Parts: sequence; structure tokens; C-alpha cells
Amino acid sequence: MTSDRPFHPSRRAFLAGALAVGAVAAAPRAWLPAAHAEAGPFVLPPLPWERTALQPVLGATTVDIHYGKHHTAYLNNLNDLVKGKPVAQMTLEEVVRASAGKADDVAVFNNAAQVWNHTFYWNSMRPKGGGKPTGRIAAQIDAAFGGYDAFREAFSKAALTQFGSGWAWLVKKGDKLEVVKTGNADTPLTQGATPLLTIDVWEHAYYLDYQNRRKDYIAAWLDSLVNWEFAEKNLG
Repeated sequence: MTSDRPFHPSRRAFLAGALAVGAVAAAPRAWLPAAHAEAGPFVLPPLPWERTALQPVLGATTVDIHYGKHHTAYLNNLNDLVKGKPVAQMTLEEVVRASAGKADDVAVFNNAAQVWNHTFYWNSMRPKGGGKPTGRIAAQIDAAFGGYDAFREAFSKAALTQFGSGWAWLVKKGDKLEVVKTGNADTPLTQGATPLLTIDVWEHAYYLDYQNRRKDYIAAWLDSLVNWEFAEKNLG
């Protein structure tokens, strides 16, 4: 069962219900991260698919480390940073927006945004995904880019040319779709855009499977993993 709601994280039970948006139909998701999340106002949502489900594009070890260590560490850091503070009563999205650009809240922003970005990334993928989209998202891509091939070129270029760590995104700004890239923990949430899907180009996202071949990772991701149903839900 999927939800028709766009991606909007909630407080505490962050994405407990909304994680099904755009995910494949309901295989059990009992796997726990290798480094368990500690108790706090924000919780680590389960993956929307089994840890082996993205093979051979992304291996289980990559998922284990990326989700079970990196994502979990951001979550634990955030809970430590907000413990006993009013910000702990906000939604995760509110924390990201409230802390963006504030010198005293850099650590809060970095960890909150990375928790949000990573959860969005997991949902931007699905087993047996990828290829050309259909439906509303396809029509809007055609209108904005002149066709899927032009979108693919723009998205691949953004992901490949993001220097160092960061993300490439398909976003909606006003009534038009755009491709943008952000460095480190930055996110379109703070830039007046609605994220539709994202690819993580931090090296830990792909290095075990592709080493320095980011271009091959991006191509495989677009061909086999993109969750277009999730992107379309986020159109609203």
C-alpha cells in the first residue's frame, strides 16, 4: 500500500508511515542498522526495501555501512545536539530550515539535513527501478528539459561535477522542474525548492562498488534504481 502524500517528515516517528511513498510493495523490513540508533526525539526510519535488494548496482555491504553507520551516526549526533532544547519539539524539516545559515547551529544543521537527505535518498531508489519515467513526472520532465535524454544529461552532469561530497537533485521550483546540486549537507529544502528525487555522491555511497568511477555509479543508478513513483508523489 502506498501513500499519495508527498515526502514530509514528522517529529519522533520520522517517516514511520510515509516511508512507503514510492517504495516497492511490502516486503518485510526487519533488518536493523549495524550501529543501532540511540533513543531520542528523532528516530531512524527503516529502509524501504531489503538490504540486498539493490544488488548488483549497490551491494549489501555498501548499504550496511551507509545506512547502518553513516546515517545512524548523523541521527545519534542530532539527538545529542538537541537533547533538552526546544528544537527537539520541531519536525525534522523544521529543524533543517530553522538551523540553516546560522553560525551557532552549524552542527545541528549538518546532522539534521544529512538525516533528512539520506532518508530521501533511500526512497529515491527502488529495486528494478530506473529507465524512462511515465505519467505526470514524464510530462513535466519533457516540458522542462525537452525530453528524458536531456534530463538524464543534465542530472548526470550535476552529479558528476559536484566537487567532493554532495548531492544532485531533481526539484520543482514554482511550476518548473530543475536539476540542482548541493555540497556536503546542503539541501534544496532551504533554497525555495521542492525535492523530487536525489542521488548521493558522497564517496561512501558508491566507493565499495565503483571505487573512483562515479560516472558508472550515476549511470547504473539512473538505469536501474530511480524510483519515479516516489518522484511523482512529491510533485504534490
